[in-house]
Amino acid sequence: MAEEKVSGKIVDWKIIRRLFQFIRPYNTQFVSLVVLILIGAALAPVMPMLIRYTIDRDVTAGNHNGLTFMLLCMVGVLVLQGIVQFASSYLSGWLGQTIIRDIRVQLYEKILYLRLKFFDDTPIGRLVTRTISDVETLADVFSEGLASIAGDILQLILIIGVMLYADWRLALISLSTIPLMLISTYIFKEKVKKSFTEVRTAVANLNSFVQEHITGMNIVQIFGAEKLEQDKFDKLNLDHRKANIRSILYYSIYYPVAEVISAMATGLIVWYGAKEVISLNTSYGTITAFIMFINLFFRPIRMLADRFNTLQMGVVSTDRILKLLDSDEYTQNEGTYQPEELHGKVEFRNVWFAYNEPEFVLRDISFQVEAGKTIALVGATGAGKSSTINLLSRFYEIQKGHILIDDVDLLNYELSWLRSRIGVVLQDVFLFSDTIERNITLGDPSITRAQVVEAAKLVGADDFIQRLPGTYDYNVMERGATLSVGQRQLISFVRALVRNPRILILDEATASVDTETEELIQEAIGKLMKGRTAIVIAHRLSTIREADQILVLEKGQIVESGTHESLLERDGHYANLHRMQYKELV
Repeated sequence: MAEEKVSGKIVDWKIIRRLFQFIRPYNTQFVSLVVLILIGAALAPVMPMLIRYTIDRDVTAGNHNGLTFMLLCMVGVLVLQGIVQFASSYLSGWLGQTIIRDIRVQLYEKILYLRLKFFDDTPIGRLVTRTISDVETLADVFSEGLASIAGDILQLILIIGVMLYADWRLALISLSTIPLMLISTYIFKEKVKKSFTEVRTAVANLNSFVQEHITGMNIVQIFGAEKLEQDKFDKLNLDHRKANIRSILYYSIYYPVAEVISAMATGLIVWYGAKEVISLNTSYGTITAFIMFINLFFRPIRMLADRFNTLQMGVVSTDRILKLLDSDEYTQNEGTYQPEELHGKVEFRNVWFAYNEPEFVLRDISFQVEAGKTIALVGATGAGKSSTINLLSRFYEIQKGHILIDDVDLLNYELSWLRSRIGVVLQDVFLFSDTIERNITLGDPSITRAQVVEAAKLVGADDFIQRLPGTYDYNVMERGATLSVGQRQLISFVRALVRNPRILILDEATASVDTETEELIQEAIGKLMKGRTAIVIAHRLSTIREADQILVLEKGQIVESGTHESLLERDGHYANLHRMQYKELV
């Protein structure tokens, strides 16, 4: 998932329109924010004009009553400006945080239903960047972007109009430095835009690297690769630092330059205005007002460059978020079929599957499992065993053929309903940082504590759970770090079986446990398989002796099928696998 570049456009209106879809539920608040910003912009030129009027009419004439009145007017304007600024700042912050909350909800909901192939191709750290950093950027768009840009532009227009009204000659003198400001602002905008893109790319790379290597820290330490990984991280961190320093450099240059240009305009006003005052062509109040106008005029210009960059980066972030939300790598769920009861008959009919075409990992696979029967899949690593069971839960979509359950095509079933009736136990058990009970129920309120305990007793997990502090309320920490491999495996059995699935899938479920625990699990499995359709993948052939049918896979094809005894008599692939595992007994 490559990083997108910032477009050369100042504003991508197509994306801005999509952005307004997120604002639509809060139209009233957004319109109120725009109104407040416009009021604030309209109030900006009021104070200089009041000061001009006060100096020219009251100060020079010694009118104390008028001076007091004008002072009260100025205080009133300041209070009104403060109220408007507070209301607009709070409302823009509220609007931004509320909208990004909604976007994060939509984004996470989308991620929950993405196909597993998407996660195979996309670094997790990059998805974290999308969900956290990119969404956070949108908050700045609402607080410092769209509405603020409109307010700044209106303020500039109003100030220019008032300046021309007050003294058109001084106005032209004041505006004579604008070309310099516009040129410097454009250069700054382009440089900062590029540096922002580099910063965000560096952040995404850091997130991906840190997430991946902390997750795989045991591999790093097992092979003593700490120094190598530290060097890689140092390089990524250095790239991040360089990108940020470039951004800081551009800001450090631009703002002093903008101040110098603003000071030049002030100097021109003082120089030209002094001559006009001496010539009695203008007043002290007008000169004072114009000095204030210059500060009010150049501040929005300086801010506009920053706001346009904020808007551009918000557009880039929105584009990335929308591409994820609009991704066609979505678990297709056209089916609506939800029968009252699932019997569990499974059939693969001429199934072809590839993670990346045309490299097919399953080739013309066909087999049938009657309801309540057990089928076992065996074969060398990479033969296609795990791929076969992944297709049954529609974690991936097949390219050719059909998969049927109870003689109904898999695509016709409502997906969440179907998965709730398939219990899966994997060799690599993932536990969340939560209690044992919540790791079993996954927060499903329909599953009671009594059901959890009953399932745990059935697979022999209750004994060790009762010995833990807090029993079923014991926090297993991230990835179940405080439990043994066998204990985690037992919890995964309880997790699958507490939902009373009609189809049970065991993917080398006893490969990571000791012999004593395996015997305990095998005894429980025998009880649990009764009346259920079971599909078992096992490297230990001793665990599948009683299977109703055994399929031997090699290079994505079924090369043998039959019972344990019949396959041994055939003296083919299965017999060879059996001899390899038990050669010490032959």
